[in-house]
Amino acid sequence: MKQQGNFTQGPILAPLCRFALPVLLALLLQAAYGAADLLIVGQFSDAANISAVSTGSQIMHTFTTVAAGFAMGVTVLIGKKIGEGSPDEAGRVIGGGAALFVWMGIAATLLVPFFAGPLCRLMQAPEAAFAQTQSYVRICALGSLFILSYNVLGSVFRGVGDSKTPLFTVAAASLFNVAGDLLLVAGLKLGAAGAAIATVAAQGLSVFICLLVVRKKTLPFAFSKEYLRLDQKISGAIFRLGAPVALQSLLVNISFLAILAIVNSMGVLYSAGVGVAEKLCGFIMLAPDAYMQALSVFVAQNIGAGNLPRANKALACGVGVSLFTSLFLAYAAFFHGQTLASLFSGDSAIVYQAADYLRAYALDTLLVSFLFSFIGYYNGRGKTLFVMCQGLAGAFFVRIPVSYLMSRLPNATLFRIGLATPASSVVQIFLCAVYFAALSRRPAPADESKS
Repeated sequence: MKQQGNFTQGPILAPLCRFALPVLLALLLQAAYGAADLLIVGQFSDAANISAVSTGSQIMHTFTTVAAGFAMGVTVLIGKKIGEGSPDEAGRVIGGGAALFVWMGIAATLLVPFFAGPLCRLMQAPEAAFAQTQSYVRICALGSLFILSYNVLGSVFRGVGDSKTPLFTVAAASLFNVAGDLLLVAGLKLGAAGAAIATVAAQGLSVFICLLVVRKKTLPFAFSKEYLRLDQKISGAIFRLGAPVALQSLLVNISFLAILAIVNSMGVLYSAGVGVAEKLCGFIMLAPDAYMQALSVFVAQNIGAGNLPRANKALACGVGVSLFTSLFLAYAAFFHGQTLASLFSGDSAIVYQAADYLRAYALDTLLVSFLFSFIGYYNGRGKTLFVMCQGLAGAFFVRIPVSYLMSRLPNATLFRIGLATPASSVVQIFLCAVYFAALSRRPAPADESKS
């Protein structure tokens, strides 16, 4: 690994952008990865299998989000150790994190298939598609170890400032997944089960490639097989940093599912409109999300190096670049929502409702440039408990109540309901700004950079 992975010296803006771009492309490929399953199953299978992939992928996405939250603890710890100039400690974090995630993967592989039925019931999987949905979840759950392994390996590369390797592995897995879908779904007619098998195989390939890269590259930390063990101190630090992020991600996802339930009660046309809009929103939010992840690493390294002013400058740069990118996305979503929605539906009524919802999300696209940058900054400083609290405050005290109240107004529209999301972001940004001001009034604790 070259010194370019060290963000504690030199310019800020250019290295931050260079690091964030592969993260953005990897997120784009992951979004396309999920869309490919549904697209191919939609072309070569029946409605029951389409429903199974749609519902089952939501369940597995929630699991993946929680895994990524825990992996953030590994990313931040490694970044801090690199910033401190403690390569031996970074190696111990990697070994301890790997051992922890292996055990978590084994537990998930055993437990998730057992609870696949209740999970599908909870998601209200249609009876006509229940068996296929349960099968999809069980097969994907057998790849839990791959999901967790990829997340911890990705966190290692990002923690040392390498965002290109995770991009390469996701690209390879995406191509392999599409090939597997074409073979198993289009060729062998295995439906949702075939899509699940292709997904698990692709995840396994991504882990295999990551391990090959680890063996080939010279990494900026000391590592020994002796480090591959559960370490109480390291595991505690990973949980302390990662658990709040994982819990926040889980509950925020639940809050959006609650909004979907509110919209579903208004009728199938509104439900379909939100469904199409949410697909587009997933792509629109990728740029702020990429800078959030990049800032987590950038800030963690500088906190480890004891350079708080440089971490604060990185926050300002992240906000500026993310906002610049989001201006174009917000413009497209607000003024050209119908054109974007027509890519996913030929029904003009559904397209109209999706565009109406997107106009509200266009406002949020600008706001999350500030919010996501703050979240990345606080994750990098290890303030993940605050990140969790502000996220839950926005979700359960603003987003759900406002969307419910808007749905009960006369002549309720998806634009009004969608305003709940930017309203939540405004409150969260306010909380982040107040916390930033409070932290600025006192010196950073001497042990802030310690695990």
